[in-house]
Amino acid sequence: MTNVKNIIIGFGKGGKTLAKTLATKGEEVLVIESSDQMYGGTCINIGCLPSKRLIIEADAKQDFAKAVSGKNEMTAFLRDKNYHMLADEPSVQVLNGTAKFVNDHEVQVTTPAGEVLDFTGERIFINTGAESVILPIPGLKDSKYLLDSTKAMDQSTLPQELVIIGAGYIGLEFAGMFARYGAKVTVLDASPNFIPREDDDVSQMVFKNMQELGIDFKLGVKIVEVKDLADKVEVVYEQAGETKQVTADKVLAATGRKPRTSELGLENTGIKLDERGAVIVDDQLHTTVPGVWAIGDVKGGLQFTYISLDDFRIIKDELFGDGKRKISDRKNVPYSVFLEPPLSKVGLNEKEAKAQGIEYKLFKLPVAAIPKARVLKDTRGVFKVLVDPKTERILGATLYGKESHELINLISLAINAKLPYTLLRDQIYTHPTMSEALNDVFK
Repeated sequence: MTNVKNIIIGFGKGGKTLAKTLATKGEEVLVIESSDQMYGGTCINIGCLPSKRLIIEADAKQDFAKAVSGKNEMTAFLRDKNYHMLADEPSVQVLNGTAKFVNDHEVQVTTPAGEVLDFTGERIFINTGAESVILPIPGLKDSKYLLDSTKAMDQSTLPQELVIIGAGYIGLEFAGMFARYGAKVTVLDASPNFIPREDDDVSQMVFKNMQELGIDFKLGVKIVEVKDLADKVEVVYEQAGETKQVTADKVLAATGRKPRTSELGLENTGIKLDERGAVIVDDQLHTTVPGVWAIGDVKGGLQFTYISLDDFRIIKDELFGDGKRKISDRKNVPYSVFLEPPLSKVGLNEKEAKAQGIEYKLFKLPVAAIPKARVLKDTRGVFKVLVDPKTERILGATLYGKESHELINLISLAINAKLPYTLLRDQIYTHPTMSEALNDVFK
């Protein structure tokens, strides 16, 4: 049995940043990672960065196989960089193996060689992330043509025909990407409404633009069965009382992700989970066992790498600061969906404001009115911003247009700093840029 002051299970964003910080303060850290292909976490290896790299390559009309090869080179470089960022620290040990709790503060690690090692930790941080959800559709899980988001980015050849189950944001990013590479894409979703959380005018624009890519949407369907044929996969579904089929080379399950907790042995501890299998934490990320924290996707909630990074800030503040940072401080978290053009949002949209009975003033500008959009040769989309008519503070923004993923951070900053919208309206911006559109949005 080896005693370690800090044990971090999982090499994700929040955990690795915490490990580096602890090391710079001379503290002993053991980082346990089940796969040597996941050093650095989901974002670097199988999430944000590789998917956005492939999306950018699709926009540049790159060959799919070459794009995947370039993506692999990038992730290998970043994975090695992240490994050495920790492994080269004298007080950090990076251990490849599967961790399982024996009790509240004892962890057993099984290495790839079958060696079993036991550790006790004064502090333990669970940072195991999330994994793809495969719905219990007959034949789906056992299909040899099944892809999840990870396998979809590792195909050596482009699927000529692709069925995507799920019209959520991940499904839509992949649909747009594969369609731009030249695949014939069909998207199946149980909901009759397309991206229903967005305002209807925005949803309709996104839907129209994705259809123009040749993507075939089947909404309001129930998937009955997935069948493997000789060299294809057939998806059987019901729509409006009719049974229909669609065949493809591959079927991609894009039906969400769930916290990765099933193999942690938490049943041997007092660490409690919610109904979705997420680790239950308080406002400062403490689990139900003293001295054990949870970081990132494993605790449920928003599954963004920047949330995991902010989790690190909360823990760092508790260990080395004044301990005032809390999860509940995160009231306005922006997000971007990397479609073409991107869709970005922070705070309230019209649909949410109306549902909550919140009074607002709407500012709206078509992207076609922005000079930089003409330069970029893409005038699709709309910028919408809601403002409190009494305080002049921004309530929220939905930006559908080129470079919205950059611009949304400026608006998020204004919201969190409680600045009046007039400050953005009267700001001097460089030209030509998409950000200068705020001069016109707020006229």
